[in-house]
Amino acid sequence: MLFRRHSKLTAGARDAVAALLQAPTFELIPLKNSMAQAESLPPGATVSVTASPAKGIEATISLCEQLQDAGFRSVPHLSARMVRDRSHLSDLLERFDAIRVRRVFIVGGDAKEPGEFPDGLALLRAMADLGHPFTELGIPCYPEGHAFIADGALLEALRAKAPYASYMTTQMCFDPGAIARWISARRSEGLALPIHLGVPGVAEPGRLLAIASRIGVADTHRFLVKNTRFIARLLRSGGFYRPDGLLQALAPVIADDVAGIVGLHMYTFNAIEEFEAWRRRYLERLGAAIPA
Repeated sequence: MLFRRHSKLTAGARDAVAALLQAPTFELIPLKNSMAQAESLPPGATVSVTASPAKGIEATISLCEQLQDAGFRSVPHLSARMVRDRSHLSDLLERFDAIRVRRVFIVGGDAKEPGEFPDGLALLRAMADLGHPFTELGIPCYPEGHAFIADGALLEALRAKAPYASYMTTQMCFDPGAIARWISARRSEGLALPIHLGVPGVAEPGRLLAIASRIGVADTHRFLVKNTRFIARLLRSGGFYRPDGLLQALAPVIADDVAGIVGLHMYTFNAIEEFEAWRRRYLERLGAAIPA
């Protein structure tokens, strides 16, 4: 139902979705073809660069540097469990400063053997102590929970991290009701941190599995475990996913000022050309201006 559903939107909801979709954050995985994919990005786009134990922090930094030099605004994922100690952290902060990175996304990460920082909160506290060059700090949040962390612990960690952060990004979720309920609950509790809504881009199973295998065998397992609902929906859809239905279902929430949704984070699966073609078509359907 969420793959190709069409529904009428109010003018306010349509305009709210269009405004965010005109300048989303594009997520890239640091693979060999990443810069070739970046050629299909709009000029000056904001690009989030993931981190994985198999590729290492150096791959993330290298892609961020290339993106910065090409005129994009890179947003590295800084994985707490991949940072050895405070000295390593200090070095990383200096390197990000040198390549003019001003926004970062802090994650706990999947490294099996962490160094000094077992989770994102520990890393955020150390960054606050050391000082850092960032004007924006993002943290993840989980409308449908986490595959390996209990819901109570997730919420406790989110509340503890919120004072250090500028925004939170919802992780991959395909249930608009779950997303809306989660946002409503957090707002009713007084958590006012702005939200970047995480939305999967266009994808097909073969490409997803190929990307997962290129990240690493262990990470492939984690990818599949974390995204079983996505893979199942993809297979039921006939093998190709588009986020039309999810965005349409979430449009009233996006338009609601109380929800505090200020951006879209698009999981592109490194299919930038396909995603950009879809984004332009969707903006045209919304009656919005097509970005140059």
